[in-house]
Amino acid sequence: MDFLRWLFDAKLEFAGGGFLLWREVIGNIFGLASALGGMRRKIWAWPVGIVGNALLFTVFMGSVFGSPVYANLLGQAGRQLMFIAVSIYGWYRWKQSRDASRGHGQVPAAVLPAWAGGKARLALVVGMVAGTAALTPIFRAMGSYEPVWADAWIFMGSLLATYGMAKGWVEFWLIWVAVDIVGVPLLFSAGYYASALMYIFYGVFTLAGFFVWWRIRRKGDTASTTTTATPLNEVKL
Repeated sequence: MDFLRWLFDAKLEFAGGGFLLWREVIGNIFGLASALGGMRRKIWAWPVGIVGNALLFTVFMGSVFGSPVYANLLGQAGRQLMFIAVSIYGWYRWKQSRDASRGHGQVPAAVLPAWAGGKARLALVVGMVAGTAALTPIFRAMGSYEPVWADAWIFMGSLLATYGMAKGWVEFWLIWVAVDIVGVPLLFSAGYYASALMYIFYGVFTLAGFFVWWRIRRKGDTASTTTTATPLNEVKL
């Protein structure tokens, strides 16, 4: 209990009255570790990410959890809950893929990257735009921080990117780039400096992740033909 009390109250303070919440810093560190695991196609990326999501939920619902940062970003907070739900799905999918390959005597990575395809790409774009338009008035009515469309954009992009990661689509990295471009100025304006700085790093990291997965897909994963996992689109639910 003492540790939890410290975790909720602890701040990293700077000269001039500035500060960062340790919950925000630690949550983003877990998020970064999860992204690294995702780039390397490791199943542990999912549970590590869930821990970070739980911490960041308490950060973005600032006034509810007594944070000194009181701007409630409902899209940011809601996406942490969404992350947890979709991460459970992704965790199951990657484990299923890995176990299927082990059944064939392989030592697999958790997922073999694949292109989403034209129809899926169109669905992602339409879902991103339509979802943002639909959620914006809802988040505004609930009192989310302005500009509310940016909060809605981040929520929808995070949902689609996490789903794309679970499916093993190379394009999911580019959705994260679109999220980061909008997220950086929003978070800075709302006072969530640790998350904003992390988003800048994520933007670079996600571009690198896209090229890593693209190279694997382009080469047909020839470097690990005897160790790769069964493609997720071949695994039946």
